[in-house]
Amino acid sequence: QVQLVESGGGLVQAGGSLRLSCAAAGRTFSSYAMGWFRQAPGKEREFVAAISSSGFSADYADSVKGRFTVSRDNAKNTMYLQMNSLKPEDTAVYYCATGSGRRGSSWPGWYDYWGQGTQVTVSS
Repeated sequence: QVQLVESGGGLVQAGGSLRLSCAAAGRTFSSYAMGWFRQAPGKEREFVAAISSSGFSADYADSVKGRFTVSRDNAKNTMYLQMNSLKPEDTAVYYCATGSGRRGSSWPGWYDYWGQGTQVTVSS
């Protein structure tokens, strides 16, 4: 059974930085793309970033381009999201997810497995 566990969330002031981690277990981590999504109160879950199985290709939502960087360490079965220049509108629960292909997607329905989420709160 695939398990995804996020960590690294917390409270930070606007302009600050956080690094989220997503530890994976239960299958060959390096064979599958991964993604980050977020959900703010009263809003739908939205795409943040995705990274290919090899880590050589990544996609970002327009709202985070230039501020967030997704990466992965296949030797450690872990994906990361480095978040810089945080804004209050980045406040949300952040989820990691994985699907059954190598490229990833911005569509939540592509993903088969989800973590439990980690809260990120950015104060103004």
